[in-house]
Amino acid sequence: MTDKALAQADPEWLALISSAREWLSGPHGQLLLEEEQRVLEDELGRFFGGYLVHYGPGAEPPPKAPQVRRNVRLGAPLPGVEIICEEQAWPLCEHAADVVVLQHGLDFCLSPHGLLREAASSVRPGGHLLIVGINPWSSWGLRHVFTNDALRKARCISPSRVADWLNLLGFALEKRRFGCYRPPLASKAWQSRLAGWERKAGNWQLAGGGFYVLVARKMVVGLRPVNPLRREPMGKLIPLQMAKVNRRHTES
Repeated sequence: MTDKALAQADPEWLALISSAREWLSGPHGQLLLEEEQRVLEDELGRFFGGYLVHYGPGAEPPPKAPQVRRNVRLGAPLPGVEIICEEQAWPLCEHAADVVVLQHGLDFCLSPHGLLREAASSVRPGGHLLIVGINPWSSWGLRHVFTNDALRKARCISPSRVADWLNLLGFALEKRRFGCYRPPLASKAWQSRLAGWERKAGNWQLAGGGFYVLVARKMVVGLRPVNPLRREPMGKLIPLQMAKVNRRHTES
């Protein structure tokens, strides 16, 4: 089944996802995913429901929501993926998932608008969409410009632009978080020295983190507030004298 799916997949898209997976499995990608794991586990711990859908190029098992009954991973025909599909052809019904997580899905894709629409339509009204992306306004985003590895292929879309797209798709942004303030250095000695700065900057939630997490809630469609009927002021009733009946005229 996997060999057949590999043969049918878009070669350009498959090459992009494979190179992204390889980079995320390296030392820089592992540092990024390690910090993302903490943030995502913190956020996903407050959600509940029937289904969580995860889409992303990483090879590591994605974080799960303990209060969601079924956590499903879909994407390219690579090891660890349970449901194989292309980025704009998710085999899910509309409003099928309570939570959808795009972890670097928008960073490594052929059409970010198409992928985001696909993910948004899979979220039920009142459900949540979590987007993890590389922050272009950080040292990681700077490395994306000058490097020659797979990070060069990342789109690095700014969180403000993604928030605007979510708003157009009927989502309300609930939270914006940042993480991984340590620069993408290969030296483990420097990484350990900067661990204290990582904790402080994470507590302050500075906007220069290497990644961002957007938590958005899908608004309930079809419900509109009913305007109350306008009640015109009514005049007072003035009692009038009762007309007396002339019995003579009545009898005649």
